Amino acid sequence: MTVAWNTKELTVGQLAERSGVAVSALHFYEAKGLITSRRTAGNQRRYPRDSLRRVAFIRLAQRIGIPLKTIKDALAELPDERTPNREDWAHLSAAWRGELDDRIEQLQRLRDDLTDCIGCGCLSLDRCPVANPHDRLGEEGPGARRIDTHLSPPQTCRLTPSATC
Repeated sequence: MTVAWNTKELTVGQLAERSGVAVSALHFYEAKGLITSRRTAGNQRRYPRDSLRRVAFIRLAQRIGIPLKTIKDALAELPDERTPNREDWAHLSAAWRGELDDRIEQLQRLRDDLTDCIGCGCLSLDRCPVANPHDRLGEEGPGARRIDTHLSPPQTCRLTPSATC
């Protein structure tokens, strides 16, 4: 299905084909207030052409791990809820940088410590008593204390069997 370059509105099928996003996902985005459409006299959806850029923005933000609520809030901050441009993306991505850095650190910890104790308090791994003796991390609260950077900020000395802290 070819869409003329000067088409001002797209059907849901055209938007799905051009954006590479399933029709059901577009309906979901619309229900969540991320994109908008108007209804024709026959009750069919018509999306403004700039919805292509908006959907691309949403998909890219999702790929880097930004939650839909955060994306929606960011889009709502744009004047007249317009489609993001290059400057908007630079501003929003700078605001998300800290969150992304934290997520990267969590993934690196997970990768590096996946076969080691994560501080969950289960004491089922042979090394847990060594890395987390007497479930010391349980005193800090629930969850995987050594992996989640929200729970355990980076330390200069990591708790490993060979560490001397």
